[in-house]
Amino acid sequence: MVGRGLMLLLIASGGCGQSPPPPEFDGAAALEYVRTQLSFGPRISGSEGHRAMGDWLDSMLTVRADSLVVQAWEHTAADGAVLPLRNFIARFNPSAPTRVLFVAHWDTRPHADAADSRDPSAPVPGANDGGSGVAVLLGMADQFRASPPTIGVDLLFVDGEDYGSFYADGQPDVLIGSKYYAAHQLEGVRPRAAVVLDMVGDADLQIYQEGYSLTGAPEVVEQFWAVAADLGYGHIFVGQPRHSLTDDHVPLQQAGISAIDVIDFDYAAWHTPDDTIDKVSARSLEIVGQVAMGFIRSIH
Repeated sequence: MVGRGLMLLLIASGGCGQSPPPPEFDGAAALEYVRTQLSFGPRISGSEGHRAMGDWLDSMLTVRADSLVVQAWEHTAADGAVLPLRNFIARFNPSAPTRVLFVAHWDTRPHADAADSRDPSAPVPGANDGGSGVAVLLGMADQFRASPPTIGVDLLFVDGEDYGSFYADGQPDVLIGSKYYAAHQLEGVRPRAAVVLDMVGDADLQIYQEGYSLTGAPEVVEQFWAVAADLGYGHIFVGQPRHSLTDDHVPLQQAGISAIDVIDFDYAAWHTPDDTIDKVSARSLEIVGQVAMGFIRSIH
């Protein structure tokens, strides 16, 4: 683990009178990745938009990653639907003895069931809830293609996160892809840390430390937030808890992986038909991408 001053040293290394180094993450390009996802329509597991989105992800990652692992299976949901699901694992520097894992879900919610939703029967567009995390992971893949990481990085795009109910007994048919990955981990070196990116594109971005992350992987939370502070984003990554959420990090923790959830849960359009592109900011995507890249650099 690196000291908090390292990132400031990296930023200042250009010397007085020189321009700072260019950002290593392109927020504008990431926003276009959100827009492309929305062009498929709702990405509800088992739908045509879902199939098209999965094929697009496959094509994007095949030409960016050193290797791509596709976990494909069928899941029978509580409503009787048989869902064809796919996890995509884009691997960079796959032989490295030190690895980290980044995670985002690529499916969207079938019904806008938030308490204040204007239309509970409508699907959720998923610009932020799903789309933003995927966009950041794709932006990271672009950077790794141009400049490979010195450690091993796996980008995991999980399916079936948002199909069912987070509130019913047993929480059926949610976090399906992360549960599948946890039960079918890749052979070889296990990740030293895992970071879930969920709802990270809100134009009014403020990310608190999530409760289960603090109890399950406090050292990863500390390191990620220290990198954010050193990059000048301490006002965005607030160093205190606010919510405890059941998200994709929980099955990973249960499988013995030190996983955290990076999420801005104070998002008014969550699980509503209003989770649209106008709520997402290229600047927010860039900030999260910069911190993610800095976190990778901080691991040796």
